[in-house]
Amino acid sequence: MMDNLFGEFLGTAVLIIFGCGVVANVCLKGSKGENSGWIVITAGWGFAVMLGVFTATSLGAPQGDLNPAVTLAKALNGVYSPGQAVATMGAQIFGGIVGAIVVYLSYLPHWETTEDKATKLGVFSTIPAIRSYGKNFLCEFIGTFMLIVMIFAMFHANNGKFPAGVGPYLVGVLIWALGLSLGGPTGYAINPARDLGPRIAHAILPIAGKGNSDWAYSWVPILGPLAGGFAAYLFAKMIGII
Repeated sequence: MMDNLFGEFLGTAVLIIFGCGVVANVCLKGSKGENSGWIVITAGWGFAVMLGVFTATSLGAPQGDLNPAVTLAKALNGVYSPGQAVATMGAQIFGGIVGAIVVYLSYLPHWETTEDKATKLGVFSTIPAIRSYGKNFLCEFIGTFMLIVMIFAMFHANNGKFPAGVGPYLVGVLIWALGLSLGGPTGYAINPARDLGPRIAHAILPIAGKGNSDWAYSWVPILGPLAGGFAAYLFAKMIGII
């Protein structure tokens, strides 16, 4: 269990270093990648998930969830006990905090030169393009539902047994596809640890000229993905792919 927790912690930290890192590169003023666009961000997040999963599994976390919504769906399917699931989610959130701190340090000169407070927050956590809590919740629900149903489908026995090491690449492509197709309305958190961990880091770090951490919105990228994970489990069970 301790190997699983450390793997999920460090794997999620790696996910955030590369994921929030690509947002920083695209959005912060004066960065070499400034204004390179949504394609770069979505590709970066796909690679981030792939690298995070490889990290987690190399350290003995056989599931490589990096995502409490995924962990919830697997717990409902009998992979984790309730206690194991809660501990795994905690490790993921803590990893998200640490990964975000690394991104902050990596882009240290750029926080002061970037004037817009929302841009700084957007490096760490999601901000909806059009704020409407119910509709934003629905977007996060749908995105996470598709994430988890597609994971169950991809690794179903009917698709054959993939060679060792192929799985993280497939999940990375899935994350990229989700960002390209469904990520526009909310920035596609689809992962409570991905949003909550860095949001906590934003709140506690001495970021030059930062604004508030938008806790009024924070429940959406937490509860939306968890609800989507629960529904995905029920749907996958109903259609027989788990």
